[in-house]
Amino acid sequence: MASTDVTSLHGLCEQAKRASIVLRAMTAARKNEVLHAMADALVRRTDEIIRENALDVADAKAAHRSGAIVDRLMLDEPRIMAMARGVRDVAGLPDPVGEIEEGRRLPNGLEVVKKRVPLGVVAVIYEGRPNVTSDAAALCIKSGNAAILRGSSMARRSNGIIADVLMYALREADAPAGAVVNVDGDREQLRELIQMKHLVDLVIPRGGEELKAFLLEHASVPVIYAASGNNHVYIDADADVQKAVKITVNAKVQRPGTCNAAETLLVHRDVAAVALPAAVAALQQHGVELRICPLTRQVLGPAAEGLAEATELDFATEFLDLTMAVRVVDSLDEAVAHIGQFGSGHSEAIVTRSLAAAQAFDAGVDAACVYINASTRFTDGGEFGMGAEIANSTQKLHARGPIGPRELTTMKYLVTGDGHVRS
Repeated sequence: MASTDVTSLHGLCEQAKRASIVLRAMTAARKNEVLHAMADALVRRTDEIIRENALDVADAKAAHRSGAIVDRLMLDEPRIMAMARGVRDVAGLPDPVGEIEEGRRLPNGLEVVKKRVPLGVVAVIYEGRPNVTSDAAALCIKSGNAAILRGSSMARRSNGIIADVLMYALREADAPAGAVVNVDGDREQLRELIQMKHLVDLVIPRGGEELKAFLLEHASVPVIYAASGNNHVYIDADADVQKAVKITVNAKVQRPGTCNAAETLLVHRDVAAVALPAAVAALQQHGVELRICPLTRQVLGPAAEGLAEATELDFATEFLDLTMAVRVVDSLDEAVAHIGQFGSGHSEAIVTRSLAAAQAFDAGVDAACVYINASTRFTDGGEFGMGAEIANSTQKLHARGPIGPRELTTMKYLVTGDGHVRS
């Protein structure tokens, strides 16, 4: 639990609510000072963070967690330096608070301005990625919100020390107590948190389908759902095969435990004889276990020996590991239909030299991010110029895609008159 004079969950949330009132009025320059102090503290206390993280990593290995999950959990000096850079990058972004979206004068002389304001108190619930602790805290401070952070038990020590570092920096920078609050606890406490409508304004989960289902059942606080990333790379009939293989390998292999990694490869029948052997060989060189459809087996011939048959469950699974399903499709329409059936609305990619095919894919695929001749691994707030991100929203209300500072604000109408009354 956070090192603060308040110990109960309710008390911590009350403290965050009070802090949000101060943050709402804080100037952009002042918030940026606070963010730089947080980044400096992460660098200064790197050794402490690494020591605590090593204990979490050791426990994860002892529990036989997958290599991808351990990688997602592990922190070293370069990753902590990247966390600090991310906080500084957030400080360098334009401040969304007070941004004027539109303004007009009504025929009766009233002036109406629509502007951005903070949400208030944002609770971020995340699993197994301790870097989210600093990303979420920085984005909330930048957007004038207080942050309640609840990480997973797997990263309890890592999240705790990072939060302690950040909260100490906040105190040193004379920021309000409660601007960043770290909580842990069991599912009952989580249930209590997501039902505090009078204290918490928004919940953002960053986890798997089990967490999403729990929130759907129990949350009374509004939730931005960041669902799983069951993502696809589709190699079109008119693809550049060399580029297609490069994109496929990057999307699957670079960091397979992330939500923007690809889980299924779809290949048009007309290019399968050339693209499949090249893609399969490249994926296998990186240790990827492949689960293939009957048509893929037919195209690969002897090279398919020992490869498992892909099932509907495989196509529906976010592996988060070096495992990938493969299917040959007869048309772009069939690829789009497959994605519509199994995709999670996160990130989808087509590799093609055909403008018409690219446009049809974009029009047909319903996802937060669609890529033309690029890897799905770019779905990331940092890559999109947001400095960092809390999560990738797969819903369609309020925010979709990477959640950065602007997505952590809402709108307010400011109406100015001169003694106006309505008749």
